[in-house]
Amino acid sequence: MRPMSRETALARTPRSWRSRFDRWAAPLGLVAATFLAYFPCLRGRFVWDDDSWTTNLKPLFESGAGLGKMWGDFSALQQYYPLTGTTFWVDYQLWGFWTLPYHVENVLLHLVSVVLFWTLLKRLKVPGAALAAGILALHPMMVESVAWITERKNALSLVLFLGALLSYGRFTRFWVEPGATGDTGEVPDPRRRRFYFLAVGLFLAAYLAKATVWAFPPVLLLVAWWKRGRLRWCEDVLPTLPLFALSVSLGLIIAHLEHHHVGATGPEWNWSFADRCLIAGRAVWFYTTGLVWPARVCFIYGRWPLEPHAVGPWLWPASVLGALLVLWLQRHRFGRGPLAASLYFIGTALPLLGFVNAYGMRYSFVWDHWAYLPSLGLLALGGAALSKLGERALRPTTRQLAAGCLLLAFGALTWQQAGVYRSDEALWRDTVNKNPSAWIAYHYLGLYADARGASEEAQACYRKSIALYPNPEACYNLANTLALAGRGREAIPFYLEAVRLRPDLLAAYLDLGAVLAAQGRLAEAIARYRTAIGLEPGRAQTHWCLAATLERAGQVAEAVRAYREALRLSPDLVPALENLAAILASGPDPKARNGAEAVTLAERACRLTQYQEPHSVSTLAMAYAEAGRFGEATSMAERAAGLAASGGDPEGVKVNRALAEQYRSGRPYREAARQAGEAAELPNH
Repeated sequence: MRPMSRETALARTPRSWRSRFDRWAAPLGLVAATFLAYFPCLRGRFVWDDDSWTTNLKPLFESGAGLGKMWGDFSALQQYYPLTGTTFWVDYQLWGFWTLPYHVENVLLHLVSVVLFWTLLKRLKVPGAALAAGILALHPMMVESVAWITERKNALSLVLFLGALLSYGRFTRFWVEPGATGDTGEVPDPRRRRFYFLAVGLFLAAYLAKATVWAFPPVLLLVAWWKRGRLRWCEDVLPTLPLFALSVSLGLIIAHLEHHHVGATGPEWNWSFADRCLIAGRAVWFYTTGLVWPARVCFIYGRWPLEPHAVGPWLWPASVLGALLVLWLQRHRFGRGPLAASLYFIGTALPLLGFVNAYGMRYSFVWDHWAYLPSLGLLALGGAALSKLGERALRPTTRQLAAGCLLLAFGALTWQQAGVYRSDEALWRDTVNKNPSAWIAYHYLGLYADARGASEEAQACYRKSIALYPNPEACYNLANTLALAGRGREAIPFYLEAVRLRPDLLAAYLDLGAVLAAQGRLAEAIARYRTAIGLEPGRAQTHWCLAATLERAGQVAEAVRAYREALRLSPDLVPALENLAAILASGPDPKARNGAEAVTLAERACRLTQYQEPHSVSTLAMAYAEAGRFGEATSMAERAAGLAASGGDPEGVKVNRALAEQYRSGRPYREAARQAGEAAELPNH
């Protein structure tokens, strides 16, 4: 008997099974391809800014009260995106800070968006819906929104945005062609109104995940105009008014927080309206060309110069307006689709084209993750154009092969780019390889070199960062590196430059004060500490630094006041307890001495250090002697000598044994001018 041919076997396969296979083969293949493309980042660690939404929020993650604070306190998170914060809160409860699930969740959210996008385009009868969805899934410009954990907010908000669009479409049925069955031209059926409320809820959730969904209401009107050629007041406009009110209200809150809480304010954002138009015009073409030809995707792109007085740069915004004008004039020839897609792209991206301050613009005018949601318009247009072109020029098999090759190329680029998110250092090294002008990348490479103990390499990276763009971060870290290497005099100019560039950089004032004090420039150090106190009066450590320097400068009365303020703010600050106790026990001014209070302070310091710190125990001995308790003073001095011996400090052994003999003879310790300032080493701020 002859074996059954493959064609005969397929013909005899139940039709339902074949149809199911055909229906699911492409989606499952796309899911597998997407996970494969993003595989290099799945085992990656947290990278830059991920800590803002993960490790830095650990105090909020550890209780339900922290979850409530995310929703009730506008400043609890880096940005007021409490729904995104909630997902990270849940992650922490499930697997702590194990990064693999975080990455997998981002990829899954991206895939959900791909499916929803595919569904929406099919509902809207857009040709090439499957191809457009495949491009969204595998395009390398999407990597930043998927592989970067902190952009969970982007991936989550897009899922909710597309869900809201589909729900609103079920309500208004704007995908029904004019005059077709189901287009009654009347107010939507009351039975469909539940989809309206679902759309409102999903839009609100999307906004609380990330504010880039602000354009949802105008997008609804744009889609209605595209499909019907006109807008109807009751059916199209009126239902969007509550959505406009919601969008504007939340948008004002988010913009205020971005300006005041995130810090997108200052000279780095002081652009004129003309400057912002130039940024917008070039950014539109940057994203467009990047979507068409993503040959050099980069984490941070270079900022182009703004030259509003030159003619050339104005060609960018002029060409954008010209392209829109052509699409409008030719809408009867090309249809309304190309214009609608272009308006969607520009409109949804509008705030991040330079017209609203965003913190990321300090480093670059364009970011791939800013194009994540806006790109849907151009992807839909591109998918439709390629589909139409393929139908005219290619056979079905050839079309499928060409589409497969395109997606394979995109997937390979995505694989390559996803790999750079495996670690912070890998991300910054890839950035400087592609964008040598990325000053922030050199700054972070300096930090990693510092962490490895490669001081010279770190200094070179910091200097390169400063040469590219004078920035307080690199100035401050270079100064610290020099100071810790014993090159305090060289460090001082960089501390001064850091505080000039950023007058509120508290840590720079503190470290500068310590370096100045070590150089013997006490008056200058005192002035820096006073400035730091003016910036943050409630920081006990700063008052202690000031007090120690005042004491070293011989201004003992002022030093005592500063020590007392430090202890008021932090009653368990051991160095302040020790130094104030020492002044009260052995200071040169008899009127300032107070043995009983000195004992109280020194005993607290010893309890906090469990009587294992030689300096605390020696100070307690000094206090006991001032209070006339010479037996206890002698015992504590001997104990301090023993602790010094255990710590390998022969000088400490010698001093404390001599003090023990002095106390044994009934004589307290007196110091003409105690050098407390020597305790003011470089603090770790």
